[in-house]
Amino acid sequence: MKVTFLGTGTSQGVPVIGCDCEVCTSLDFRDKRTRSSIFIEVDGLNLVVDTGPDFRMQMLQNQVKKLDAILFTHEHKDHTAGLDDIRPFNFKQKKDMPIYGRKQVLEQISTEFAYVFSPRKYPGVPQINRIEIDDEPFEVEGLTITPLPVWHYKLPVFGFRIKDFAYITDANSIPEETIQRLDGVKVLVLNALQKTPHISHFTLEEAIDMAKKIGAKQTYFTHISHKLGLHAEVDESLEDGISLAYDGLVLSLD
Repeated sequence: MKVTFLGTGTSQGVPVIGCDCEVCTSLDFRDKRTRSSIFIEVDGLNLVVDTGPDFRMQMLQNQVKKLDAILFTHEHKDHTAGLDDIRPFNFKQKKDMPIYGRKQVLEQISTEFAYVFSPRKYPGVPQINRIEIDDEPFEVEGLTITPLPVWHYKLPVFGFRIKDFAYITDANSIPEETIQRLDGVKVLVLNALQKTPHISHFTLEEAIDMAKKIGAKQTYFTHISHKLGLHAEVDESLEDGISLAYDGLVLSLD
């Protein structure tokens, strides 16, 4: 199983238009973040979690040539806006793209991309197969995926667990039932927006506390704002077993 961090930033990430802070002007490539998304290669399947506004560039930069399905965490635009750019995969693979999400996520996508689902389709629009999921585990071509319900302030969001890997973004609260679903996970990805309090995201301190509670062997932080600070300085301050992720980071998991 291989996991590639396509993006580790936010709409408050970097580079930020008009911002001249030390992060936004940093020459360290790890401080240059696109919107959060991951690419997972497992058991012959290629999956993407979320298609933000940077989706097309992420696919090109990482030379993704095959995509079997897309999982959506929630309906915010910084996680869905790039969906139109699945068209090259439609053309190349000659099939509809399965997308998985809870009911309200699929409804929002259906509204925002109404032209895709119109009875009278314009030639060349994306070909999409909407598949509704709930809190129960589901399968993608025989691969079991376990949803991880979390809260993004008052908005329900899904993280996902595949084997011993778990991915959670856009959260500031994780229910005990979800903590139980994370039992035995070896690699955890968790959002850590900034150091100061935020209404709907874990702060760095809160993310560290949650990582310790979950107890994965290795935790990576994602969905990082420029307000968190320079990658090199923040990463150096973290204890063993916890690291900041960065765009292009590749994990090879047994």
